Amino acid sequence: MRDLRQLEKYRTIGQPNRPEEMQYGGAFRVVHKGNVLRIIASNDAGWDHVSISRMTACPSWEDMEFVKRMFFEEGELCWQYHVPVGDHININPHVLHIWRKHDFEMPLPPRWMV
Repeated sequence: MRDLRQLEKYRTIGQPNRPEEMQYGGAFRVVHKGNVLRIIASNDAGWDHVSISRMTACPSWEDMEFVKRMFFEEGELCWQYHVPVGDHININPHVLHIWRKHDFEMPLPPRWMV
């Protein structure tokens, strides 16, 4: 994950006051193609996690790709999970997540399949 202090102009008011928290976490508000994206980023327990939400619809593929490029380094592989229905915790029906596990190399399908 990027050093999120680079995204300070998007950070919402009242976020972490300690520098170590600001580097890898916080809440952000970004406008992308006319849509307000509310973003929460964290780095905890060996995971980078970014949640992205819009008010009335799930983020689009373009929204997700835009946020991925903002919050993660160019060479970092990140992913979305589609967990079993029994594991869903649906607090907001219009939120999607991007994850990256530290010290883990996610296998990729053959290049011709991507």
